[in-house]
Amino acid sequence: MSRVILFTRIVSIAGLVGLAGCATAPQAEQSAQVMDAYQAAIEAASRPASPEEILAAERSDPLTRASFWAEEYRKDSSNIETAVAFMRALRSIGSHDRVVEIAVATAPIHPHSYELFLELGRSKLANKQPEEAAQAFVRAADLAPPNEAAPLAALGVAFDRSENHSKAQQAYKLALERDPDRVSTLSNYGLSLALSGDLNGAEMQLQRAISLPGADMRVRQNLALVLGLQGRFDEMMAIDPNAPQLTVEANQRALRAMMIPQRRNDSSEPGRATEAETAMPVVDEALMTSDAMPAPVETDPDTLSGATPEPRVVLRPKLRGAQSG
Repeated sequence: MSRVILFTRIVSIAGLVGLAGCATAPQAEQSAQVMDAYQAAIEAASRPASPEEILAAERSDPLTRASFWAEEYRKDSSNIETAVAFMRALRSIGSHDRVVEIAVATAPIHPHSYELFLELGRSKLANKQPEEAAQAFVRAADLAPPNEAAPLAALGVAFDRSENHSKAQQAYKLALERDPDRVSTLSNYGLSLALSGDLNGAEMQLQRAISLPGADMRVRQNLALVLGLQGRFDEMMAIDPNAPQLTVEANQRALRAMMIPQRRNDSSEPGRATEAETAMPVVDEALMTSDAMPAPVETDPDTLSGATPEPRVVLRPKLRGAQSG
């Protein structure tokens, strides 16, 4: 091959390469821009929500809030604040099984988070599993700071729902040692005293509760109920004037029947005994806050004795068992 032909081919190839280079430079630049945008989108999707976004989500409806925290949990399932917020949002829409799943996944990573066990207990209680709820509440109380009253207050509700009112009241007392002005605890303590027959003590706790900021209509309704149990119906109506009249009348009939046990065995009034024994005012569990057991949980006798600033824990939540259940 002559040098002229070889030179011509080399020049031709070089020209083609140059043309190719000119053609791909814009494409390469465009491709780089696409990759940068893609990477930025990935980073944005993985970035935690801002405080403003979190505030907006917390003000939204329960489903929107649960969806928001589900996305945050997907971004970082190891973040304890996110996990607890997600559990709380799930509980608000009744997804209690999912709450347990989150607890099971998160507890090994954050075994010392009292808030994790507190949310687990609240969900168990809402799901009508008070024994397991009490276990979680005791664990939460063990891990909580010395001034945190919520786990002990919730434990009191769990014991009350098992009709173990004496232990419930010990738990409420310990909670009030940590936070003397906690309205929901005072209200629940008052109801517990009423359920165990101490109407004077119940009235004292409820009067104290309604005098504090944050007392809502439920607290007034609880006090009205206790006043009614004492036969002070005018005061009951003064405290809760918005109560449906039929409900008030039904409770009055039941309360009056309860107040005359000496007539239960009076043979001159057939049917009186049955009416007096079965007539009871309806105490709606909704009046007990969500900080709130068939068989009571077995605890160490000193656990709720109040002998030490913090109860000694002998229970541990069985997360794996709860998951399978």
